[in-house]
Amino acid sequence: MLDPNQGGTGVSEEPAPAPAARAPHPAPLRPYLIAAVVLCAVYFLYAYLRYSHFQSPSWDLGIFEQEVRAYAGFDAPVVDIKGPGYLILGDHFSPLVALLVPLYWIWPSAVALLFAQAALFAASAVIVGRTVQQLLGGRSGLCVTVAYGLSWGLQEAVKADFHEIALAVPLLALVCRALLMERWRAAVLWSLPLVLVKEDLGVTVAVVGVLLAIYGRRFQGFLLASFGVVAFVMTVLVLIPAASSAGTYDYWKKIEENGGQEVSPLDSVLGVLDSSVKIEMLVFLVGITVFMALRSPLVLLVLPTIGWRLLSQDSNHWGMVWHYSAILMPVVFLAMADGIRRSRESKRPWLVSYANAAVPVALGISLALSQHLPFRELLRPETYRADARVHAAEEALDAIPKGARVETDITLMAHLTGDRTVYWVGGAPGTAPDVVAINLDFGWSRPIDDPVKYAQQLHPEARYEITREAGTFVVMERTSPEPAAYR
Repeated sequence: MLDPNQGGTGVSEEPAPAPAARAPHPAPLRPYLIAAVVLCAVYFLYAYLRYSHFQSPSWDLGIFEQEVRAYAGFDAPVVDIKGPGYLILGDHFSPLVALLVPLYWIWPSAVALLFAQAALFAASAVIVGRTVQQLLGGRSGLCVTVAYGLSWGLQEAVKADFHEIALAVPLLALVCRALLMERWRAAVLWSLPLVLVKEDLGVTVAVVGVLLAIYGRRFQGFLLASFGVVAFVMTVLVLIPAASSAGTYDYWKKIEENGGQEVSPLDSVLGVLDSSVKIEMLVFLVGITVFMALRSPLVLLVLPTIGWRLLSQDSNHWGMVWHYSAILMPVVFLAMADGIRRSRESKRPWLVSYANAAVPVALGISLALSQHLPFRELLRPETYRADARVHAAEEALDAIPKGARVETDITLMAHLTGDRTVYWVGGAPGTAPDVVAINLDFGWSRPIDDPVKYAQQLHPEARYEITREAGTFVVMERTSPEPAAYR
């Protein structure tokens, strides 16, 4: 091309603009909103079916409903499931879940939390998909929206009921988007609330600061990294211990102890890859991006979460199940987009060809993996049927008076927390609850042959009698006077 400013026939030698400096490709919002509505419906349908069929895998949904319910009543976030009068901020520091209060005022149920998580995950899919579209063009955005929306990290998180990390998923998507679009102030502002989602995310915020420095915004990066480190230290060493009755941050034990035996820091570090479960999780984490995420600095954002999980002695933290990988999904998929963009500028033809094929391959991987992931159950007719166990659980619920203080196991727990005071079975000594409701098929370490005797072993200060038996569910009401402290 002739350069008119040179007044002759000289050829312009201006280099092509860097990928990050190029104008974004158009990305109409409507297709992504439609995709988000579909994904939200799938997430919520799956979560609701598990809830309505009494398939909660843990006590967490009940815990979070008690926390949100307390905030909704302008009370301190006391979660009796963890122990009578237990202040949940002494366990995990997640005050940002108070943002769910307006929804809970409208819909006071654990189901509202399941819907909120579905909507938050779906919103993150819009952010991820449109960002990919703007970076790569073509039909890449919608392909990645589907691949991301069906990713194993999100599917397992939906299966695990609600957790506070649902708030972090769209925030991290916005952080990564801002970094890729060189919107540095937005990256900082979207990072700040992460420290209120969960205590360990302060370290992730610090890594965002490191990335800002890598991208040339050294002063902003230094300030944000300092803020993240200070927030993490203050939270785990000051705020949580101050709210905890034990005066400590209990989760250090996940790294320091294994089965009650002390583990040295060196052994923890040397054991980070001592399990095939850990290695499998790492391979699948980057494998769903066709390993393109490894070509982007953004992938550094997974290190804090991966780090504490690999150091943990708790095997629940290592693998692909539960909710722990959900916050990694927006990071690796947007890192993939960045890696593809960078690879397209390569002088290696094979790498360019590989990058151009990466998005459809990632979509294929996601669809193939879904045949072995939770949402496959939505294709089975039996998933939608209520069996005898479900009807028995509903009968047991109907027998428990509203407003009662109930001690129960996981099966009924999240169905009771909306309008009863709920304790974990065996976790409320001296309270003499109004009702003890148990599922004999819960998986007790010792089978319960005499439910009344078991209830009175839990509460020798009270007497109980069976008021309803339905299938494996037994409801027992207290017949002795209520303790004076609860009158």
